[in-house]
Parts: sequence; C-alpha cells; structure tokens
Amino acid sequence: MKKFKIFLASIAPGFFLIGYNIGTGSITTMASSGASFGMELIWPLLLSCIFTYFLIVTFGRYTAITGNTILFSFRKFFGKPVTIFVLISLLISEWVSCMGVMGIVTQIIQEWSKPFFADSSGINPVISALVFGALLYYLFWQGKHNFFEKILVIFVTVMGISFIATMFIVIPDPKEMINGLIPRIPKNTEKLLLAASMVGTTMGAILYVVRSILVQEKGWKSSDLKLEKRDALISAGMMFVLSMAIMATAAGTLYPAGLKVDNAIDMVKLMEPIAGRFAISVFVAGIVSAGLSSLFPIIILAPWLFADYNNKPRDMKSTQSRLLVLIGVILGFAVPIFGGRPVFVMIISQSLAIIVTPLVLLLMLVIITRLAKTNNYPVTKWSNIFFGLIIIFTLIMAIAGISGIIGSF
Repeated sequence: MKKFKIFLASIAPGFFLIGYNIGTGSITTMASSGASFGMELIWPLLLSCIFTYFLIVTFGRYTAITGNTILFSFRKFFGKPVTIFVLISLLISEWVSCMGVMGIVTQIIQEWSKPFFADSSGINPVISALVFGALLYYLFWQGKHNFFEKILVIFVTVMGISFIATMFIVIPDPKEMINGLIPRIPKNTEKLLLAASMVGTTMGAILYVVRSILVQEKGWKSSDLKLEKRDALISAGMMFVLSMAIMATAAGTLYPAGLKVDNAIDMVKLMEPIAGRFAISVFVAGIVSAGLSSLFPIIILAPWLFADYNNKPRDMKSTQSRLLVLIGVILGFAVPIFGGRPVFVMIISQSLAIIVTPLVLLLMLVIITRLAKTNNYPVTKWSNIFFGLIIIFTLIMAIAGISGIIGSF
C-alpha cells in the first residue's frame, strides 16, 4: 500500500493535466466528431496526444533543469510586452472556458434529472451552478497543492471509469476505429473546425505552462527526469484513451442514427433512447466529473499565472488569490443565469485556444536553442527538428481553426 501511495503521488501531476485537459470542451468536441463523422477523426486526436507527450516532457524537463517556470522565462528572455500578451491570452481563454464548462454541466444535469420531476423541469441550472460553485470554492479554500492533487485524482478516476464503461456498452465497429487512424485532409468546414478544435482542446498552450508550474511544485530536478517522462506518458496516454472513449460513445449511438450534437442537452436527450437510462447515467456521471475536474484547475490558474509571471511563491491563501479565484467562480454563473449555447461556444473557444499555442511553442524553442548554445542545456538536433514540426502542425491547425470559424458564420 505504501509503494502504491508513492507511485500515485509520483503521477499526480499527470492526473492534474488529465483533469484539466479532459473537460466539457473536450467532451463537446469528441462527441460532436463521433456523432457527425463516426471514428473518422481519430488521427488528429492521436497526433495531438503524441505531440502533447513530447511537449509535456519538454516543458517539464526545462523547469526541472533550470528551476524556472515558463512565463517568468518568457519575461526574462523576451521582455514584458510579449509575456503580458501571452498571459492575457491564456487568462481570457480560461475565464471564457469557465463560463462554457459550467453552462454545459448544469444543462446536462437539468436534462438528466427531468424524469424525477412531475413537471419535467429538472434541476434548475442556477441551483446546480450554486452547488458546484460553492463546492469548488470550498475545495480551493483548503489551500494546499497536495490537497488539490488528491481532489483531481478522485475526479479523474470517476470520469475515466464512467467514459470507458459507457464506451464498452455502446462500442462501435472496431474496423471504424482502425480506419479512423488513417490521416485524411478534411474537405468541409465542419471537419476543419472539429479537427482544429481537437488540437485546441488537447494541445492548448496553457497545458504546457501549467506543466512547468506542476514540476516546480513537485520539486523535480535533473535527477527526476525519468519520473517526469513516465508521468507525461501516463498523462498523454490517458488523454487519448478517454477522448477516444467519448468519440466512440457518440459514434456507436448517434452516428448510425444520423443525429448530431448541436447543444449540451443533445448529448443526453439524443443518446438516452438509443443507449438506455443506465448507460446515459454513467455517461452523465463522467461529464459531471470531467466538468468539475476541469473547472477546479481553471479557477486556480489565474493566481498561478500571475505568480509565474512575477516569479513569486504561489500563495493560494492570499487575498489576491482568493479574489481571482472568486472571479472565476462567479463567471461560471453566466450561462446558467443568462442562457446561451455553450457547446458551440466551447468548440469555437477550443479552436481559438490553438491560435496562441504556436507562439508559446516558438518562444520556448528559441529559449531551448539559446541555452543549448551555452552548453547549459542538453538538447539534440533531432529533438529541435521534431519541435519545429510540431510548431508547423499547430500553425496549420490554427489556420484551419480560423477558416472553420469564418466558414461557420
């Protein structure tokens, strides 16, 4: 048991990234893809996860060797204007995402709970938002990183079991999965937007900035690089498995019936008659866990990013940190109170998230190259070439995302 606890603690940073990465934005994108195109778009998901593994290792390795986090390093090498642009871009993206995530979770809860109410009204989204918001802020108020990690492990475990179990209940033809691994250039606007959104939700720049912070929190040094690689492999591998499970669930139910996911309620309303009450209840449990596991890191990211930029300790009990987190929680009430279509907003926001990623990766490559020239940072030529190819890939997907967004309007 003691060895298992040590192992679990050693992969906690990876679970943190899974919890953040597999949220309702990822669910929305994967479910939309599975419903519209079956398993055709597994290949951009697989590529994204392979590239994500490399980047998680790269950013974590940088912090383990130098001891510096990313935004502080950007400020040191490139100055304040560039770094402030990156900081603001990441912060706005996360706060907008917070609105979409809470909107999707509360709408899902309302739709799922309708059979339990005589008037079929379901649980009011504002009430469920109050409950989840209060829970998240209470968990944050406990205030220590180790506690945050334990909470994320619980959320991710429930989410993982729920999605994988649902996939096996409604699993599509395995041949479709294999065919979906063959790369094909999307020929219509919807496929372009979904492919870009997949890359955005899997390879968003914030993931690598957070990785750097987690490595510093963990206190990993050059001697811990093997541990860091193992943690990254588990994290990226689980991202692929869980994302594929969500896509397969929609592909096994909605795709054969020609049904599409246009809003959050569709995920429950359309799937339940086909998959059954039990299967959809398991899936809903996964969505709620994914939403909470994504919201929790999102609301604490603001104080983390400012601490990273200023190269100061992350004091989560300071007045500034508590106010920044409170802002994130309050923003979560936007959709439950004022309404809207959070699914479309989430797909657009995930596509937009990939646009800042090429810049963050390019800046990081420049830093690594500079350090390598001083012999203070070991790096191979092939590693830099692969890094460059990833930047080109994210740039292409950013262009695809912009094209998809323009086409959708």
